[in-house]
Amino acid sequence: MNQPLKAESLENTLQQVKLRFEKIANAVSEVILGKPEQIKLSLCCILAGGHLLLEDMPGMGKTTLAQALSKVLGLDYNRIQFTSDMLPADVLGLSVFKKQSETFEFTPGPIFTQLLMADEINRASPKTQSALLEAMEERQVSIDGKTLPLPKPFFVIATQNPSEQSGVYPLPESQLDRFLMRLSLGFADGAAEREMLQGQNPRDRIAELPALLKASEFEVLSKLVDRVFLAEPTMEYLLRLVHATRAGSHGLSTRALLALSRAAKAHALMQGFAEVTPEDVQAVFVAVADHRLIGRPQQQKAADLLSATPVIG
Repeated sequence: MNQPLKAESLENTLQQVKLRFEKIANAVSEVILGKPEQIKLSLCCILAGGHLLLEDMPGMGKTTLAQALSKVLGLDYNRIQFTSDMLPADVLGLSVFKKQSETFEFTPGPIFTQLLMADEINRASPKTQSALLEAMEERQVSIDGKTLPLPKPFFVIATQNPSEQSGVYPLPESQLDRFLMRLSLGFADGAAEREMLQGQNPRDRIAELPALLKASEFEVLSKLVDRVFLAEPTMEYLLRLVHATRAGSHGLSTRALLALSRAAKAHALMQGFAEVTPEDVQAVFVAVADHRLIGRPQQQKAADLLSATPVIG
């Protein structure tokens, strides 16, 4: 049941959440210059409990963003550099026979962490990419007939290179659908690049970033997302947007609909609000929907559908 937050009793809490995330965003902005909107949406994605896909040319700061987020959010961090010769065991781990005990002992792979950086994920084969599917959906992995839970919380931030580059494999739709958001950092503006040339490399500042949250605190904040209220008019607007993607061909799935709702709630919470507004839906819609609409005609991309769908039906 979608229970609204009681604004009169939680007003101070909401303002504290807003101030906390503003402080976190400002800290990350010291490392990722000139990208406040992308930082805000990245935090929104993680607060909503979702996985993030960063698509861009190499050298745009994708890995730096993931490292900075793990540091300020106080999350354990592992990075995997995906390559064409990787195997699923390189991600999940494997059982090794111990001669002394004459038993197999499982050695956990790098996926057993709170924030996994899957760097250049589309350079690995589809078989290796598929090793992440169960982990991303169910926060567990199945190995040798056993189901092993992953640490809580668990997030994947993956980077992928543009499809026109050599040596890349396209991500299947089933895997794209498991990413709550897809973002692109793009080139830094002139002022940011000038600052980089004049001073210290922003990446060198990662070690100086403070941990502004603990994992336990993050879990509490994530639970608050469920209590943000989605009123009937905003719910109808959200449904119209999703149904617009389904006109004429396959559109957003039910899983995507629920993901969009949760992302909008997380966005509202970060602003210190107890109820989702149409502006919250609009703020996250393109990042949530666009990568799920690959292959559709250009006029049916998320941004066009957003501008063509009225708030009031």
